[in-house]
Amino acid sequence: MPFIPHTKTDTESMLRAIGVDELEQLFDEIPSSLRCSDVNGVPSALTEHEVGRLMRERAAMDGFNLSFLGAGAYEHHIPAAVWELTTRGEFYSSYTPYQAEASQGTLQVIYEYQTMMASLTGLEVSNASLYDGASALAEAILMAVRVNKTSKSRRILIPKSLHPHYIEVVRTITSSQAIDLVELPYDRSSGRTDFNVLQRYNNEDITAIVIPQPNFFGVLEDVDALADWAYEHGALGVAVVNPLALGLLTPPGHWGQEGVPIACGEGQPLGAPLSSGGPYFGFLTCRKSLIRQLPGRLVGRTLDADGKPGFTLTLQAREQHIRRSRATSNICTNQGLMVTAATIFMALLGPEGLRRVAALCHNRTVSLVEAATLIEGVEQVFSASCFHEAVLKLPVSAEFVLDFMRDKGVLGGVPLESWFPDFDNSILVCATETKTLDDIAAYVALLRDAIEAAGARS
Repeated sequence: MPFIPHTKTDTESMLRAIGVDELEQLFDEIPSSLRCSDVNGVPSALTEHEVGRLMRERAAMDGFNLSFLGAGAYEHHIPAAVWELTTRGEFYSSYTPYQAEASQGTLQVIYEYQTMMASLTGLEVSNASLYDGASALAEAILMAVRVNKTSKSRRILIPKSLHPHYIEVVRTITSSQAIDLVELPYDRSSGRTDFNVLQRYNNEDITAIVIPQPNFFGVLEDVDALADWAYEHGALGVAVVNPLALGLLTPPGHWGQEGVPIACGEGQPLGAPLSSGGPYFGFLTCRKSLIRQLPGRLVGRTLDADGKPGFTLTLQAREQHIRRSRATSNICTNQGLMVTAATIFMALLGPEGLRRVAALCHNRTVSLVEAATLIEGVEQVFSASCFHEAVLKLPVSAEFVLDFMRDKGVLGGVPLESWFPDFDNSILVCATETKTLDDIAAYVALLRDAIEAAGARS
């Protein structure tokens, strides 16, 4: 949106209108001890053309690497229409839709988003989004503790195969809530949550169990068995899912015999670009019976006095409103712009488009793993089926290999040893629909060169 600064004449006219001689008088209440006399290090002003050129040069410094990174942030094709529409002034500069009569467009977008997310996860209700996937999980766990009245332990089973950042965020947010997080180990062969260990809790009071699909390693969990265990032992199942994968996989609301009542995750795969870590958005859906404990806000559809459809903020059980100490959460905003992009993205692709993208992602990951494991010494670590990404064990230093590939313009994967010390020389690799078979062939050839270089060095 263009911005035209005020001229000197404009400024003088406004100052006269409010009875002030100079602009500096508007700040005279600030003590001189708190004011800066000079700002050092600020260069002289540039023209619009010069600023644009500088920004292009800085952006070019990032390079155009071929990326096989994943680990929670994924490169997908985003149709041009998504952000052309999202950045229209009506969406880009709109504020929180407190006044329904002035915010029907924004409210309808959120309502359509909620409908799509509820349908995608196989549940009945969605809120208007949260900050990110990690905080969405923390809110889902707090919600499960409030909802499960029969459990007194406040114990949550959380798989170690969940994203390490998610576990850290959950611990931080729940640490003052007297919630006991119990980590479940994963089977070293399959990469799935170890069901044998889970059996140890058969006769214990467990409030909820977190069920990732897929987990951090890209492994597909036996979600039906985990959901049934939760139901049979009085625990609530809390799903953490990749929303794009749900175009192909069974939604959480249909896992096992009864489904799970709460699902959450990171919405970045739905139209949000990889932009140095954000902004992204978290989603949270649940059964209708739990709606009063759902954090954030909800948009509803109704009819006005003339019988015409309209939209309004229906539930806002947050501390900014009258519930105060009885609020379900201190969330005071939603990621409105990212939700708008996700809504347009899902509307453009539709169910069939999501299925095709998810299937192509799986195909590319399988192709990458099959080709890479033909290199002598390279092995796939886990035997279970995977989606989006997989763990590869290298015969040489993973750090050396990734540095070698990065110097050649390829981001070869995420090293796991810092998070999982047992996985020395192991990398998490990802291939989405954006990677062609030629890209995969180039990756494998460079991986082979890197391994040979590492061998020659030693």
